[in-house]
Amino acid sequence: MQAIIETLFDIVYLATVITIGIIMIKNSNGNKQHKLFGIMAVTLGLGDSFHLVPRALALNTTGLESFTVALGMGKFITSITMTIFYIILYYVWRLRYKVQGKNNLTISVYLLAIARIVISIMPQNAWTSATPPLAWGIYRNIPFAAMGILIIILFYQSAKEAKDIAFKNMWLTIVLSFAFYIPVVLWADGYPLVGMLMIPKTCAYVWTVFIGYNEMKALKKYEAS
Repeated sequence: MQAIIETLFDIVYLATVITIGIIMIKNSNGNKQHKLFGIMAVTLGLGDSFHLVPRALALNTTGLESFTVALGMGKFITSITMTIFYIILYYVWRLRYKVQGKNNLTISVYLLAIARIVISIMPQNAWTSATPPLAWGIYRNIPFAAMGILIIILFYQSAKEAKDIAFKNMWLTIVLSFAFYIPVVLWADGYPLVGMLMIPKTCAYVWTVFIGYNEMKALKKYEAS
């Protein structure tokens, strides 16, 4: 039953975010923010597919133990694409609120992203091991969490100052995604049920994507009226 429910959930999730991303890219019509948001959504979906597709195959065939290498490499690729996701989201923030300059802020985002990627590619992560070290899972997520906190603050402050109704909850979606993700990093290996928190974490990202998509639809509706 778990295999069926989880697989269906993953199919719906991947199909939804990738489809919305493609629609936003196709219908951006020169709007850089919408196009970038669409690219971000496709990056999210394609990146997660490297982990979720092998997991679905494992759950519905010979079990997770038989797909250790594929699952590990999928997690590695996802860790990279999620880093790119937040870089793109940073530029969505810059475009939406017409931010100029702030070079030190941009440098900080890239330094955190580079730190995350460099730590992730270190062999000590043992991605393809059945029992990867928890310590390195924490190490690589420190700069990632720092990126998340930075993006949270930027969207919260900017949406509040601009009275941006459409993006008023963007910061909250990121808060929720990390709130559900961190316990998985820390305790899922010892307590497998904690891994179920990846479902609400995924829903938080879907919410993020829909915020951008709904804003695009509302803008097009307004322009057509």
